[in-house]
Amino acid sequence: MTGVRDGGEVTTAGRPATAAQVGAARRVASAGRVLTALRRGALSPAALSVAGALGLTTLVMVAAGIDPSAAYPALVRGALLDGNLEYTLAAFVPTLGMAVAFAIPLRAGEFNLGGDGQLSLGGIVAAALALHAGGSFVLPLAEAALAGALLAGLSAPLRTRLGIPAIISTLLLGAPAVSLASYLARFPLAERATGLAQTPLLPDAAHLPALGDSGYVTIALPLMVALAALWLYGDARTVPGYEIRALGANREFARYGGVKVDRVAAMALAGGGAFAGLVGGLIVLGPPYRFVDGALTAPGYTFTAIAAVLLAAGRPPAIPAAVALLTILQAGGPGMEREAGVPSQLTQIVQGLIIVIVAVTAVVRGRLAGRRA
Repeated sequence: MTGVRDGGEVTTAGRPATAAQVGAARRVASAGRVLTALRRGALSPAALSVAGALGLTTLVMVAAGIDPSAAYPALVRGALLDGNLEYTLAAFVPTLGMAVAFAIPLRAGEFNLGGDGQLSLGGIVAAALALHAGGSFVLPLAEAALAGALLAGLSAPLRTRLGIPAIISTLLLGAPAVSLASYLARFPLAERATGLAQTPLLPDAAHLPALGDSGYVTIALPLMVALAALWLYGDARTVPGYEIRALGANREFARYGGVKVDRVAAMALAGGGAFAGLVGGLIVLGPPYRFVDGALTAPGYTFTAIAAVLLAAGRPPAIPAAVALLTILQAGGPGMEREAGVPSQLTQIVQGLIIVIVAVTAVVRGRLAGRRA
């Protein structure tokens, strides 16, 4: 009989084991640890979803005659190496901000799908104040966050008074907000003598200071990281964070426990909108230092952020890592297309596969839990 002494020595029937027996015993023990980890959920659904999506994408590449060993290194170089890191960091900031904008209401059981509207409204408000009020970037950023909060906060009374779910009202309110920002950029605030739908260059005092010699990374990066960290702390350690989580877990139980449900829901929606509006202000006050019609929504920050939150299963500590992963996929796509001849749209397919696998995994786990119950 094979066993392991307290000191880690493998024995067979009381005698020291041979090298082959030692190797076999260790492989069995390793396999047992992996199975135990799987049973206990140590390998998260998010990690399995990413691995599954990359596996399916690899099969697609092979079927199309593309060498994955050349495509994936090109993707990494296009995002992190060869001087491309600053572009990835610049894209990480708005994606992280929009992820928090979606995650805060989600913790309260509300869905904020109006991120594009809040983002655009915050951007045009920041541009208008920078052009006409003068001064530093502080006031435009504060007003951008306020504009986003007010727009998202409108969904709260629509839900409580009229019974319109936030998932519908935020989406419907977002469309006219995007159109309003477009109108302002094309007419009242438009740069004259040009055919472009954009505002004039903002005053130098309103420009966000750059970090080091970078032309794209500004103080928006440490500011957004600090605000996201503050939200993580508030979510886990403060009374409002507890009330928001309680509301998301069970609305009626939260009401019975003394939580002012309507006020907390409005606070969560407004908080998410504030982050989205702030992101709009950060984009406009950074390079190219003007509001360009469509430039805030075209990169798809809102969709990528929602995908990141779903990948993280709504767990706040995992959201920054999920945002970083999806940002790398997006930023590295052009490099993969340039070096390996792989269409950059493949990275969007990877994102879609990740979300599909996450959704399927959640459904399967829910049904299995229901059967066990």
